[in-house]
Amino acid sequence: MNVPLLDLKAQYAGIRDEVRKAVDEVMDSQLFILGPKVDELEKKVAEYSMTPYAVGVSSGTDALLIALMAIDLRPGDEVITTPFTFFSTAGAVARLGGVPVFVDIDPKTYNLDVAKIEKAVTRKTRAIIPVHLFGQCADMDPIMAAAKKHNLAVIEDAAQSIGADYHGKRAGSIGTMGIFSFFPSKNLGGFGDGGMVVTQDKALYDKLKILRVHGSQPKYYHKIVGGNFRLDAIQAAVLLVKLTRLDDWSLQRRRNAEFYNQKLRMTGLVERGLTVRPDPVYAETGDRNFHIYNQYTIKVKDRDNLRAHLKEKHIGTEVYYPVPLHLQECFKSLGCKKGDFPISEDAAENVVSIPIYPELTDAQKEYVVQSIEEFYK
Repeated sequence: MNVPLLDLKAQYAGIRDEVRKAVDEVMDSQLFILGPKVDELEKKVAEYSMTPYAVGVSSGTDALLIALMAIDLRPGDEVITTPFTFFSTAGAVARLGGVPVFVDIDPKTYNLDVAKIEKAVTRKTRAIIPVHLFGQCADMDPIMAAAKKHNLAVIEDAAQSIGADYHGKRAGSIGTMGIFSFFPSKNLGGFGDGGMVVTQDKALYDKLKILRVHGSQPKYYHKIVGGNFRLDAIQAAVLLVKLTRLDDWSLQRRRNAEFYNQKLRMTGLVERGLTVRPDPVYAETGDRNFHIYNQYTIKVKDRDNLRAHLKEKHIGTEVYYPVPLHLQECFKSLGCKKGDFPISEDAAENVVSIPIYPELTDAQKEYVVQSIEEFYK
């Protein structure tokens, strides 16, 4: 049996005709950059994310970059974030001359440990970037409380978490701004790069729209220095088709995750060290975090040999992320060393993600669980 980490061909098979029709409409219009398709997508993503404003941009990374530009991040300004995430979270800060300030993660959720944020705040701190990792929201109430206390912007990195809920609020709608990625592997993925920034703030919305077209308003008259951060109309057309199915796909990912949760516990491996994480419950209210499972990630023993075994069984896996950001060579100047953020380091050394995409069959999921159990036996 073959179980790839992600099977986009299976997804495409169910939407092929509709996608091709949507792309043909763009071709016939010959409007390829921004335009009515992008306008429509922005309106629908804003509504879906419970925000009044959305700005389509060229990638999730550029969404982070333009959001930081919108708050006028300056060289030397500090931004608090997690070391256990994709590079662009901290990379966008560094590209503007800012300084990433890392805070370790919660061992249960792998998101920012909110109890450690206050100690990281200095007079140079300008913002916090919580990452809603793998499809579940960070614990936003204490993050927003810390931000209010110290007058900080909050940019939600929801690149992996469009549609995730926190206390009835959607990912991206809680902070100063939220960003999404439409990279093909995301729950809402395009046919190439794309991203979006959402916000409740009209002034920021207006500024973001200017920044994405080189800072011009009107055309050829430049009030500020921006960049080329425009979203292609073809990507918007594809995403509009997929958006109508996003809730169903996310629901199936949740069902697949529950299947894994139950079956992996039945193997007895949890008692022997394998860590399975269901949706976390926030003690303050009892509200559940609505997880959309961009990844299903487990903590295991002897990870590399397990991956080799699963590869022999034709089961796809991936490690998100093998080197935490504070140990990346490009951030050497920050002065961090091994042992500074032990929970992030432990996660980087021991986690692995297994297939979770909506089109998985029960037979494929059973095969994945059986193969994991076989390795440890």
